Amino acid sequence: MSTSIREAVPEDAAALASVHVQSWRAAYRDLLPGPYLDALDPEERTVVWRDRLAAPDRPTVLLATGADGRVVAFSCFRAWADEESVASGPATTAELAALYALPEVWGTGVGRELLTVSTEVLVTAGFRSAVLWVFAGNARGRRFYEAAGWRPDGVVAHDVTGGRELPELRYRRELFA
Repeated sequence: MSTSIREAVPEDAAALASVHVQSWRAAYRDLLPGPYLDALDPEERTVVWRDRLAAPDRPTVLLATGADGRVVAFSCFRAWADEESVASGPATTAELAALYALPEVWGTGVGRELLTVSTEVLVTAGFRSAVLWVFAGNARGRRFYEAAGWRPDGVVAHDVTGGRELPELRYRRELFA
């Protein structure tokens, strides 16, 4: 699939929201209750993404678009705001807060390309390592990140989403290996 990657602007909010909702509905169908996933509202997500993209302290959001210009995937990352990095000065660790793709492009290399470009942007910005959270039961997502060199670092959080408590594993990757 021919894709191009660019930084998102507030006008991309609806496209981001659509990818976000469609991806969640497909990726988490076996982890979260169907009624919860079915109730995800792209219009509500559009407002959230528009606000996030217009904020002065906005995260970096990259879009992958198909040959027709349609958004098919996105990543979102920012400095990791844990207590350790706040106390020690400028952050050297980033958080990959999101990487979602339309189910129709899974397995085509779009996600891998977007993750590679996201990593390059983090390195250029001076980050030395990155973390992300993935549901323990998300086998496809875990395989994707592990194939790209990410590894669980032993930290587990318990998130309640859609009325279900789901363990999330923190993955880490050193950016200068």
